[in-house]
Amino acid sequence: ALTWQWKGEQVAAAQAGTSAGWVQRAVHAHAVFTPEPRHPVEVRAQEEHLARWLTRRIDIPVKLFDLRDEGFELMGGRLLPDAGGKSAQLMYENAQTKERVTVYLRKPDADAPTSFRYVQQGTLGLFYWVEAGAGYALVGSLPKERLLALAQAIYRQGVAAAAPAAPPAQ
Repeated sequence: ALTWQWKGEQVAAAQAGTSAGWVQRAVHAHAVFTPEPRHPVEVRAQEEHLARWLTRRIDIPVKLFDLRDEGFELMGGRLLPDAGGKSAQLMYENAQTKERVTVYLRKPDADAPTSFRYVQQGTLGLFYWVEAGAGYALVGSLPKERLLALAQAIYRQGVAAAAPAAPPAQ
């Protein structure tokens, strides 16, 4: 298993420079930070400057999504390195189940596909899309239907606010 994991990391590292590599970086960032008990986020949700700070750093508008209707509360966010510069990660937690999901945001590459897609990697599910000048990746160990409901809520709040359209269906 260790050999397989190492080879998998080599493949992921090789893909990291491609436009599809950002999806893999979103998965890795999720895996690194969600188990962290004391410092899962760099800036807590209660700090008013979180959205402004991340927006200035990654050069795209960062909206703090309200996912309370889906049972998730914003914990905070962090700045991350990205192949083309910087990205942001927002983390949400369900108070009852302690499940965490992350939203990875970045400025998309010019050739990035914009369609709404779902990928499963082990226990992690990932919905990702590019819209309105931003790349979004929602990562979590939730059933596909629950993750889709969260992705649609993010889409409605982020993208629909900029340009009203029908939310994605999967």
